[in-house]
Amino acid sequence: MKLYFAPRTRAVRPRWLLEELGVPYELVRVDLAQQQNTTPAYLAVHPLGELPALVDGDVTLLGSLAACLHLADQFPEKRLAPPVGAAERGSYYGWMAFAEMTLDPVVMAFYRDAQSTGEHTPSDEEVAKHRARLTAVLDFIQEGLGGREFLVGESFTAADVVMASILHLANALMLLGGHPRLVEYVRRHSQRPAVRRAVSG
Repeated sequence: MKLYFAPRTRAVRPRWLLEELGVPYELVRVDLAQQQNTTPAYLAVHPLGELPALVDGDVTLLGSLAACLHLADQFPEKRLAPPVGAAERGSYYGWMAFAEMTLDPVVMAFYRDAQSTGEHTPSDEEVAKHRARLTAVLDFIQEGLGGREFLVGESFTAADVVMASILHLANALMLLGGHPRLVEYVRRHSQRPAVRRAVSG
């Protein structure tokens, strides 16, 4: 198992999951400052030069969602995904996809604005539109989570890895005001030992 990784990228998600699984893997660090993601060697792994990429034998998974879904299913004894055919499997798929495809883009819009060097300053109308979308998305997650500790069932799953990692960025950007249950969700899961190992560099 080989994970191509750079800190502060979506590659943290499968690394966190690998640490939760406790299985051996090789971490291949890709220095983005040195543009190592544009070298022929890395482009042979991921033709778009993006992170993460996970190589498991003859299978290469591109993107954090694919990598996390694959990892959780490869080690069913670790119980980081509901079994195939279980009633909770649909909810698990739904939260994984919602986090990656709905929450992540709206949070990244705020992240890009925060990193802007002034080349593009969003208009008040754009900011209001982004804020309204973010609020609707966070309301949906908070309502779906309810008073539970985990997104799916009574135990931690890969869906919590993906969701909590994105909400952690949202919290760092001060975007979770008015959603105290999500702040607590992030706080609780960011204290897991596997997270500390995953972000250690």
